[in-house]
Amino acid sequence: MKLNRDSLRRFTPAQLIVFYYFLAIAFSFLLLNLPGVYNPGVKVSFIDSLFTAVSAVSVTGLTPISIAGTYSVFGLCMLMLVLQLGGIGIMSIGTFFWLLVKKRIGLRERQLIMVDHNQYTLAGVVQLIKQIVRIIFLIELIGGIVLTIYIMPLYDKFSEALLNGMFLSVSATTNAGFDITDASLLPYFNDYFVQSVIMMLIILGAIGFPVLVEVKSFFSKKVPHFRFSLFTKITTATFGILLVVGALMIYVLESFHSFKGMSWHEKIFSSLFHSVSARSAGLTTYDITSFSDATDIVISSLMFIGASPSSVGGGIRTTTFAIAVLFLINFAKGKDVIHIFKRRIKLVDIFRSYAVILLAGFMVMTALLILLVTEPGVPVVSLLFEITSAFGTCGMSLGITSDLSIPGKIIIMALMFIGRVGLISFLFTLGGKVNKTSFRYPKERVIIG
Repeated sequence: MKLNRDSLRRFTPAQLIVFYYFLAIAFSFLLLNLPGVYNPGVKVSFIDSLFTAVSAVSVTGLTPISIAGTYSVFGLCMLMLVLQLGGIGIMSIGTFFWLLVKKRIGLRERQLIMVDHNQYTLAGVVQLIKQIVRIIFLIELIGGIVLTIYIMPLYDKFSEALLNGMFLSVSATTNAGFDITDASLLPYFNDYFVQSVIMMLIILGAIGFPVLVEVKSFFSKKVPHFRFSLFTKITTATFGILLVVGALMIYVLESFHSFKGMSWHEKIFSSLFHSVSARSAGLTTYDITSFSDATDIVISSLMFIGASPSSVGGGIRTTTFAIAVLFLINFAKGKDVIHIFKRRIKLVDIFRSYAVILLAGFMVMTALLILLVTEPGVPVVSLLFEITSAFGTCGMSLGITSDLSIPGKIIIMALMFIGRVGLISFLFTLGGKVNKTSFRYPKERVIIG
């Protein structure tokens, strides 16, 4: 059946977003299989090539192949292009090119942008996209220049340093987690400057595009009587709390385990870096396979929560987690509303939060049950770690990705895709168009608990 403009109008915006991400995966698969993409003599199976394309579009970083040993310089450039497509978002990139060719952005396109970036209004979405693309490209450029200059003494040629610096900057900012050293950031375990730069890039990519735009507006002083939105306040507070709590838990759990014998500053930076990276980046400075099961569970929890809405990351998202926790705290106090930062959270947002958490929990448990059947002999913790890493589009792994069976890889690909698209869009895709009822039934209480 041939798809035309009229047939596409039958789809809801959420369904179209999912459809366009499928197209992005197909396009990325083709890009990553162009002549000259692979190193001479390298052959990659269809399933592994598709897996890498899905991982790149979803900016996850899980891969069953060696990036350094598989892709040529041209291939790495194509991979960076795909990371931009997945990280900034297909509608953002599409809108950016529409604006370049001076194409009019219609109502339908604005609706798609709104859904892709979890916005609640059409007002200002095109301007938002302009600012997002400019800010992200600027962050990547500055990060790439800083890293290139710093690592130049490690390479014989400037071109090699530039490729490594720019790729690392793009990978960190988009929270993709891909590396071209086959050692992630383990060579920089004691280099706190590189770690600090990478952590900053990861945070800027995962904190949420609207937050970056508001921070820009705050410092530009162009908006009179400017105030930060409730979204920015909740997102920033939750992001910071999870970062600190995660780092403290890793520090405590590993101080008498794999961190035993390390200096205090090595423990602090290793704990902090992996707490930051667990949000959705997947880069590591230490062999995480030596972590205890308790630490693996903590990191899995952080990956399950993921990054902020309208960012490069996946997971249930920070605001979802924050609203669920705030509701529990208020419910325990006998309150049926949430007040925070002198604002009241709408009831529909509480419903959405618990719907996302329930669906995500169901998906993770279902995937775990399937992988326990398809991957016999693999420890449960390792499977759970891989699943939450895929769903949170993080990319950390305990080394089982390349050993997964074909059904196992398909499950992980599905989780990466859903994690990137977002559970709300995925849920609306399954639900289809909303038919509003013209009547209401009487209310009646149900015994709970």
